[in-house]
Amino acid sequence: MRNLRKLFLAAIMIVGVNVAQAQEVAHINVSELIPAMPESKVAQDELVKMQEKLRTDLQKMQNEYMQKAEQYQKEAPTAGDALNETRAKELQDMEQRLYMFQQNAQQELEKKELSLTEPIFTKAQQAIHKVAREKGYKFVFDSTTGRGLILADGPNIMADVKKELKIN
Repeated sequence: MRNLRKLFLAAIMIVGVNVAQAQEVAHINVSELIPAMPESKVAQDELVKMQEKLRTDLQKMQNEYMQKAEQYQKEAPTAGDALNETRAKELQDMEQRLYMFQQNAQQELEKKELSLTEPIFTKAQQAIHKVAREKGYKFVFDSTTGRGLILADGPNIMADVKKELKIN
């Protein structure tokens, strides 16, 4: 009887430890949280605006190039070798400028996106930390698909974090 009692006590302690450990873990889908933040919409709008401006500028440059190329091609038979050579060099320079503009535009967009999203991610992370600490969680996993979390039966702190960020 005494052994049965000890076994029962040990079983209760093991279950109690497992329950306590289970309560230390929570999860949140960060890829769902970030777009729900108002700052994300503002950042996205700003990126789209910048992208459209760059696209318009590139289109103008391409149109100018095409017009000159067409004009130079029409005039080539009567322009003379020296002028044709100068024009060919000018078109090559324009092609190079177009290429460089595309490369720089891509880099500018990436820098802008990073500068706009970094504060958003930081704010989300701070809110997640705050909620986790308030709720007593020691670990919070990102339950975004493909992030390595296979089962998410623990508490989902999405609602609490949205409340902290004042997102409806």
